[in-house]
Amino acid sequence: MNEHLIAIAGNPNSGKTTLFNALTGARQRVANYPGVTVERKEGSCKANGREVRLVDLPGTYSLTAYSLEELVARNVLLTENPRVVVNIVDASNLERNLYLTVQLFELGIPVVIALNMVDVANGRGIEIDAAELSRKLGAPVVETVARSGNGKDALLAAAVELADKNAAWTPLRISYGPDIDPVLDEMERKILAERFLTGLHPARWTALKYLESDEDVIKKGKEANPDLSSGLEKMADGVAAHLQKTFSAYPEAIIADHRYGFVAALLKSGVVKRKHGADRIYLSDRIDRVLTHRFLGPVIMGFVLYALYYFTFTYSEIPIGWLEDGFAALSGLMESWLPPGHLRSLVTKGIIDGVGGVLGFVPLIVFMFLGIALLEDSGYLARAAFMLDRVFRLFGLHGNSFMAYIVGGGIAGGCAVPAVMATRTLRSSRERLATILTVPFMNCGAKLPVYALLVGAFFSENEARMMLLLTLISWSMAFLAAKLLRSTILKGPSTPFLLELPPYRLPTLRGILIHTWERAWLYIRKAGTILLAVSILFWALMNFPELPESEKAAFDAKREAIVAHLPEDLRAVALEGELPGENLPEEMTEVRGKLLAVDQAQAQAALKGSVAGRMGTALEYVTRFCGFDWRTNVALVGGFAAKEMVVSVLGTAYSMGEVDPEEDASLRELLAKDSAWNPLVALSLILFTMLYVPCVVSVVCLAREAGSWKWGLFSAVFGTSVAFIVAVLVYQGGQLLGIGV
Repeated sequence: MNEHLIAIAGNPNSGKTTLFNALTGARQRVANYPGVTVERKEGSCKANGREVRLVDLPGTYSLTAYSLEELVARNVLLTENPRVVVNIVDASNLERNLYLTVQLFELGIPVVIALNMVDVANGRGIEIDAAELSRKLGAPVVETVARSGNGKDALLAAAVELADKNAAWTPLRISYGPDIDPVLDEMERKILAERFLTGLHPARWTALKYLESDEDVIKKGKEANPDLSSGLEKMADGVAAHLQKTFSAYPEAIIADHRYGFVAALLKSGVVKRKHGADRIYLSDRIDRVLTHRFLGPVIMGFVLYALYYFTFTYSEIPIGWLEDGFAALSGLMESWLPPGHLRSLVTKGIIDGVGGVLGFVPLIVFMFLGIALLEDSGYLARAAFMLDRVFRLFGLHGNSFMAYIVGGGIAGGCAVPAVMATRTLRSSRERLATILTVPFMNCGAKLPVYALLVGAFFSENEARMMLLLTLISWSMAFLAAKLLRSTILKGPSTPFLLELPPYRLPTLRGILIHTWERAWLYIRKAGTILLAVSILFWALMNFPELPESEKAAFDAKREAIVAHLPEDLRAVALEGELPGENLPEEMTEVRGKLLAVDQAQAQAALKGSVAGRMGTALEYVTRFCGFDWRTNVALVGGFAAKEMVVSVLGTAYSMGEVDPEEDASLRELLAKDSAWNPLVALSLILFTMLYVPCVVSVVCLAREAGSWKWGLFSAVFGTSVAFIVAVLVYQGGQLLGIGV
């Protein structure tokens, strides 16, 4: 066999991914692990005449399956059987990083240690005797600097050399003290006697997992041998009860203490020497004195977030315009090529406008992830999360949730799609899911045209205050919804997670570009697959069934009557809608206006008769409690495709034709004069638009990131339910109090 499978493992921020990128270069691909959304990176390279396939495992602090990343990393090691694990450890923080190393040795898999960031360690006065560390652990240790690529060739050569030996797995045996060791030995004997899960992992390791109450291993054990599994659980319960009486501690804590004790003893045996005292203030600590200061920190963070927001939404505007122009030109080209009819409508309105509308956000996605990668790689993102962690935790969220909220429209104008994807920085599955489900409550850029239309029509004297109020309402609703979710369907203790403050580093251009491209590509790929199908489906809902032929004939007859008095050559031109909009004689201007009115009336009738229109009519029985009629309902149904469509469909439904959200003055005036509308109805619709089902792009992205379509469906139902309740309370309450009616 000429190819070796080698896994790369390490703590977050140990330089693991940087080293992986340096080893594989462009020969890598990104996907998700089967069944979960955790990113899987694979790459290949050559060393010593061998083809090497590298798998970059998720960054973890241990192999205990508390988090999804830990479970995924462990399962890859157990099921894919890599020949060697390259364990990247941060030389400047050796004690904590070696905790994972000990667990790898307990598993027994051959390990090569990459002593990374030795330059940083030396700068802090830490000298590590790599040869002595290698001798004591019985494994190759190679000094590396991932940022510059130093040592990467030696590391790869050492890994291939070890893989060539194809050595058997030899688990490390650590003593866990007199309270655990006898039971552990007894459990190991039972497991070996029954060959219980021995085809999957070492017997002692299985026994340890039972003592640590590892749900994944216990589940497998129950499937393999229920009786023995039950017996092992009773033994583990007995140890836990005894430790509670004697130490007031659980077995997991005692086991962790002994692993750290093993690491401490190892480092004190001549492996590490320090030139300076342990209390020396490093550069990162000095910077933190300012950036995480109690009062200065939040102010600086505000400027940093504003800069990210300004950078993303200002500088992406130009390339977004290029893409929009490009899709508009493509649409025009197809219109000139294809004859009028369903095929042309499907291609231009369904496919190009639908998918183009999604791909048009690509520059924004790229710029946003570029900014996040810069903050993340520099180490600042962890500081911001640290400062906000306490506030967000009050509502069952995590400090890292703030970035998703900001990107999603916390400062009005964001987008829920990149916000949902930004939740990947969260490690707790419950907190991540709560964030994913509440991010759509933020005021994304697509909602702003709706706000601008209704606020301009009904609250024109207090526009700025209304926009500020809407921002505060969106944050409040997101927090309250998160609290509700974490107290009900997502309740339970948070998974253990140590919020790490990594040292500040100067990000590399290569690393930032790779991180940005990986995330942007996932977005582009989704737009080209699932969203294409959804766009076509929604086009069909808005266009079918068509008007009956009798109604079409009636509208055609009206047009014929309008142009009947025109000369024959102008009659055809007028009926085909090719009369110019400017410099027409007064008579022709009048004809053009009448024809346009007939077109709009036909469009309104067609919309009401379509599936979406019929849904709007049927929904009147329910939404009348919010103050909405069928036209508003159709607009809200259209808003499921994209929130901007609420304005466009309202324009069509009110016989205004297709309305440009940026030029909605006429529609605004029409709504303000309509007796069916008043400030209370407008406020009800604004709040409903803010909270109801996210756009279809967001739902698709949400379902993919949450790992199940049921969460996409739940988000739609949950958001719409909250929106309905809030809108009913506002509308009915306002009516009772006589406010805004």
